[in-house]
Amino acid sequence: MLGQCAEADDVGQETFIRFYKSLSNFRGDSAAATYLTRIAINLSLNEIKRRKRRMLFFAKSTDDVKNLSAEMTLDDDEMKSLVQRAIQKLEPKFRSVVVLRLMEGYSTRETAKILKLPEGTVLSRLARAQQKLKKILEPVLGDSYE
Repeated sequence: MLGQCAEADDVGQETFIRFYKSLSNFRGDSAAATYLTRIAINLSLNEIKRRKRRMLFFAKSTDDVKNLSAEMTLDDDEMKSLVQRAIQKLEPKFRSVVVLRLMEGYSTRETAKILKLPEGTVLSRLARAQQKLKKILEPVLGDSYE
């Protein structure tokens, strides 16, 4: 959800620290992986909020995606990087669904349980997120990604 950055590493470490500290509170209502994932998502969302506050405070531009010509051929690493940056542009509520459902491979039901949302909400957010990603990527990739 955060991309490849130092903050993502910090959140990863903090996730396991919080998980370890809260093991005595773990009721076992869900799988440990679900519990751990929920901690990671909450910490990631907190970091995203911190980033927004920092950006507002320092008034920095968030437009870091360079315009690539439609004719340019992208290798796998470039494509992954481009998609990752597009995902970073999504609002957190859409980003979390995309990451869990499409990148981490959780089912709709598991994603709904982790995010504490109805399954219908997960499906609608996923559909909207895919539309938003298409709009973000279309100027760069044209029709080649469909």
